[in-house]
This record gives sequence, C-alpha cells and structure tokens, in this order.
Amino acid sequence: MRSSASRQGSTPNFERSLRIIPDILLISHSKKRPMSSRIRSLFSLFKLSLSAAHQDYTTGSIRRAVLLLSVPMILEMCMESLFGVVDLFFVGKLGKEALAAAGLTESLLTIVFCVAVGMSMAATAMVARRIGEKNPEEASHAGAQAILMGVAVTIVLTLVGYFYAPHLLQIMGASPSVVAIGAPYTRVVFGGCLVIMLLFLINGIFRGAGNATIAMWSLWIGNGANILLCPLMIHFYGLPGAAYATVIGRAAGVAYQLYHLFNRKGVLRLLRKHFLPDWIIIRGIYSIAWTGTLQFLIGGASWIVMARIIAKNFGSEAIAGYQVAIRILIFFLLPAWGMGNAAATLVGQNLGAKQPLRAEQSVWAAARYNTIFMIGVSLLLLFWAGPIVGFINDDPGVDRVAVLALHIVSMGYVFYGVGMVLSNAFNGAGDSRTPTLLNLCCYWGFQMPIAYLMAVPWGLGPKGVFMAILFAEVMITISSWLVFRRGNWKKVKI
Repeated sequence: MRSSASRQGSTPNFERSLRIIPDILLISHSKKRPMSSRIRSLFSLFKLSLSAAHQDYTTGSIRRAVLLLSVPMILEMCMESLFGVVDLFFVGKLGKEALAAAGLTESLLTIVFCVAVGMSMAATAMVARRIGEKNPEEASHAGAQAILMGVAVTIVLTLVGYFYAPHLLQIMGASPSVVAIGAPYTRVVFGGCLVIMLLFLINGIFRGAGNATIAMWSLWIGNGANILLCPLMIHFYGLPGAAYATVIGRAAGVAYQLYHLFNRKGVLRLLRKHFLPDWIIIRGIYSIAWTGTLQFLIGGASWIVMARIIAKNFGSEAIAGYQVAIRILIFFLLPAWGMGNAAATLVGQNLGAKQPLRAEQSVWAAARYNTIFMIGVSLLLLFWAGPIVGFINDDPGVDRVAVLALHIVSMGYVFYGVGMVLSNAFNGAGDSRTPTLLNLCCYWGFQMPIAYLMAVPWGLGPKGVFMAILFAEVMITISSWLVFRRGNWKKVKI
C-alpha cells in the first residue's frame, strides 16, 4: 500500500504549489490584525532568523521555514559578493592594467570557487539529510569527512596556481604588462586557496544543519576585516596588497567558523574520531561533490571563456569593463543564491524526514520570493547602471562596456533567480548530475560557441558575448523547470 507522502507526491506540481497557505509574512492567522502588530511579529521573526537557536524545518509553516533560513543566507551571500566589489573599488584606483590583472585572476579563481562550492554543496546535502533523519552524530561525522576531502584537494590547486601564475595569466590572453603587474597578485590569491575552501565548505556544513546564522557571521567578519585592510595593504604593497587583505579577511572568517564547529554547543559536535577517514562516507560525498564541482566548473569555465574572448579580441579596456560588470552582477546575484541555499537545506532535511511534498513546496515558495527580488534588481540595473558603474570606476571607456553588459544581462535576472532555486533544490536532494548535464548543454553546447560567433565573425563585439550569456541563462532555467516537475530528484538516496 502506498504511503500518504507517496499519494501526495502524485498530485500535479502546479496544483501543489497553489495549496501552500498564504502566510508570506507569517504575521497572523487573521487579516484583521493591526499593522503595528504585524510589524512587531515580522521583526520578531527577523530577530529569530539571526539567532543561533536550532530550528526544526521539517514541521510547521513552510514560508516561515523559508524566511528563517533565507534571511541569514541572503545576508551571508551579500557579504561574499562584497569581497569582490571592495577589491574592485580599491584596485580600480591603480589603473586599467591592475584592474584587468585582478579581473583575470578572479576568472582563474573561478576554478577554485567551483571546487569549493561543489564540496560545500555535497556537505550541505549529506548533513541536511542526516539532520532530517534526526541523526546529528552522523551529520557531524559527514561534515568532518568533507573537511578532510576539501583540504586534500586544495593543496593541489594551491601549488598549481602559485607556481604557474604568469603562465595562467598568459593563457587567459593577458598582455605582457598585465602579466608583469598581475603575477605577484595571482600568487598571493592562490596561496590563500585553503581559506577559500574552508570558508565555503564549513558554511555548507552549517547550512545543512540549519544554522545559517554562523555561516552569515563568518562572512561578515571576513568582509569587515577585508574592508579595513584593503586600502592599507594596497598603500604599502600595491596590487598584491589587495590579495593579502582578502586572504587575511577570509582567514578571520574561518577562525570564527572553527571556534563554533568545535565548541560542542550546537547540534553539530565534531570530535577527533570524526576525522578518521571513513571511506564509505567519503565515497558518498565524492559521488555528489565531483558532479557538483563539474557542474560549477562547466559554468565557471564558460565565464573564463567569455573573459578570454573579450581580452583576446577587444583589449584591456573591454576586459576591464567586463570585469566591472561581472562583479556588479555577482554582487546582486549572490543574495539570490542565498535563497537557493535555503531551498537546498529545506529539500535535504525534508527528504530525510520522508516528506517529499513539503520539500517540493519549499522550492516553489523560495522561487516566488526570489522572483520578486530579482524583478527589483532588474529595474535597478536597467535605470541606474551608469551611476553604479561610475561609483566603482571613472574611466569612460571601461564605463561604456560595463553599462552595456549590465543592461543586457540584467534583462534575464528573473530567470536567473528561479534557476538558482531549482538548481540548488536538485543539489540539496543529492541529485547534482541533473544540473551538471543542463549546464553542459546550455553553457558549452550553446553559450560559448554563440558568444564567439556573435562577438567576432558577426561583428557585435562585447555585446555579442553579453547577449549569449543572457540567452544561455534563460535556457537553463526553462530546462531546469521542466526536469524538476518530473520529480525524479525525490528518489535520490545519499
């Protein structure tokens, strides 16, 4: 006989999403409550979302769960996006070559970020599933094994980036002057890969456990240190000083994470025994992490190819404008990614609690909220791209390219917001293969060749690259929506 969850799972997806009780602000069971009472209730909920208290996200209001998780996750991602913007602001004062060197290094660092995000995604899925099963001991064990894997992988990436920095910049199409300025900066950045990995990975562990507040504060601490140190370090060390500031800032965030990870006061209590290699768990994490890493590498490689097309064919001014635009775009995209991370945690925990319908309803709720946010961001970038770019950079040629990129790419922001939630939902369920295949088809099969054709043979220049980015992201979102509705992600065992 089929279970009630299974019978519910057969309900059409669109009908399920309409059944969610409209408690968007979670303020009252009655619409007649005074506005002042609603505001107080909302403020109380906001305060609760920023506390470190453990919450059970497998029961109660779905929208309440989405709000409690998404607020700290959005604030966390705001801080992550601010890392790049702060560096861009101060490095931009050093000239176009320095800006291009920092931008190309950031593109190279995409590989490290992809590996870190893939590992983090696997840790979130594994820890969330165990928490949903009410097994915090195994959740702690899985988190420790993920850290072991992350450290081992990072050593390789650090050595390659540090010793081959000039060659990597040359491969990216940097001019000799950019290589000369940028190689020391690139070495410092790759020398700090370990703190990047740990920052992402440990935050993924905390998110999987439902404690997004610690993940948030680690980024706030790291970013605060970076903001204070960046101008000081650049004054004394030039361009490499920006890298020193970022590495030290991230290290401060990691120190905060480690303190809370080992103080044994939360639901996760990591002990020395948890770090003894457990090859069964390592294989389980690897099975999610390698496809998750490939998923983001595919997307990250497409950004690298976009940067190389522009750098190789249109010069330092165009690549500097592209990098300014990308940092601004990411600044607004990462908060939306925070909503996607909330969906991943809710999917993982509710599948662990044998509640697939609730997992799906959580995704639709998060997608709706993200859509509202991204509409606002699209309007902001369409009408105020010029002042935003001008605040970061004062070169007219760079500004023209950056504003053009923001106007074109931001037209698809609503699709990006929904796509992020759907991709993270697959990942939270442990089904990292589905978004990986979708990324492969849409980025490598479509975006990269179309970007080159439109930019070079068809003569559209950088505009062709920006249009290809827009088209590919729309394709990914539509494809993800169609596959998500089939529901195969609910059956994944991890």
